[in-house]
Amino acid sequence: MTIIESTVEINLPIDKVYNFLEDLNNHQQLMPENIYNWSSTTDEASFTIQNMAKLAIKIANRVPNSEIIAVPTEKPPFDVELKWTVTPNDNGGTTAKHIISADLNMMMKMLAAGPLQKLADHQTNKLKEILG
Repeated sequence: MTIIESTVEINLPIDKVYNFLEDLNNHQQLMPENIYNWSSTTDEASFTIQNMAKLAIKIANRVPNSEIIAVPTEKPPFDVELKWTVTPNDNGGTTAKHIISADLNMMMKMLAAGPLQKLADHQTNKLKEILG
């Protein structure tokens, strides 16, 4: 299993960050430019990654003010889990971590690990930009 992580500090209480992340409608704002055909509800989202694949995900688990896990609803090119965790930090804000777990063979890892890390970093940076 390939684990890709990106962490960001946000100067908001944990419940505000969690409430934003638990609604998949908000995740469109976190996506890079190569994502299009976005469609979402609170619990499900589908989109196309330019030159790669169409992906549909749904919330599989929510732990209030702690974590949100999304998994594919249709068979993806490889098994993947998207997880956000939120924890309080020392200065009254929140540490948000985006963790992508992907079951990649050696060839897929060489092709996909870089873009997946870029995606995770982009999403955490956008989260900080949007929520401050």
